[in-house]
Amino acid sequence: MDTAKLFEHVNDSHVFEFPFGCEIELPVICGVQLTKFMVIETLVALIMLLLFIPLARKIKTGQPIRGRFSNLLEVFLLFLRDDVVRPSIGHGADKFLPLIWTTFFFILGMNLFGMLPGFGSPTASYSVTCVMAVFALVSLIIAGSVAQGPIGFWVHQVPSMSLPFGLGFILKPMLFVIEVFGLMVKHFVLMVRLFANMFAGHLVLAVFTTFITVITSSWLLWVCVSAPSMALAIAISLLEIFVAFLQAYIFVFLMSLFIGMGRHAH
Repeated sequence: MDTAKLFEHVNDSHVFEFPFGCEIELPVICGVQLTKFMVIETLVALIMLLLFIPLARKIKTGQPIRGRFSNLLEVFLLFLRDDVVRPSIGHGADKFLPLIWTTFFFILGMNLFGMLPGFGSPTASYSVTCVMAVFALVSLIIAGSVAQGPIGFWVHQVPSMSLPFGLGFILKPMLFVIEVFGLMVKHFVLMVRLFANMFAGHLVLAVFTTFITVITSSWLLWVCVSAPSMALAIAISLLEIFVAFLQAYIFVFLMSLFIGMGRHAH
């Protein structure tokens, strides 16, 4: 089994490899090499614009939303607003809705692109999930700094406590370091959770489908291996669709929770 082939679906490259030997090599623009994940991320952003700009215009005019797909999008938007953002952030949560909505659908779109032959899931790359986690951390710091002040946000990382005179000079710096380290660890886990789930799912799919191509010694053996491999690949694909929605939800849920915590003093 060629292990390099297994990782093609989860690794970035400058070539799109579609079924039946069709390949598209991406160009270099202004000295920058376009990659597969860059194109996918751009496509996700464009699809979001095409879907939500008309929907936003309909909502702005007060017209009732018609059409099954538009109603489905509205269901997602209302669910995130009522069951994720408002309970997690609290007062003033609605001003964070565009941020959370955009993050959710952007991650979801990248996850679902991994189910298309020849494409890939950018969220199966730690570099992409790292940027998303840094984005969540920066959003938390900005939200906390606006709510509590740039200095107050960092001061309030240490819980208020009654300590004997002099002991606070020892404990509070230690607690500050621990709290800031914990803040970084939370977002590191946010990065790893999204990356690991998407990477593992696509790697398992690649393993099952590769079984079919490596069995060439016997036609009967090939048939016996192909049937269960395809059945397992279909089952894992359905599970991956569920995981694509679940991981996008978990990311924005934790992001909303962290923002809510950052806007209030300990």
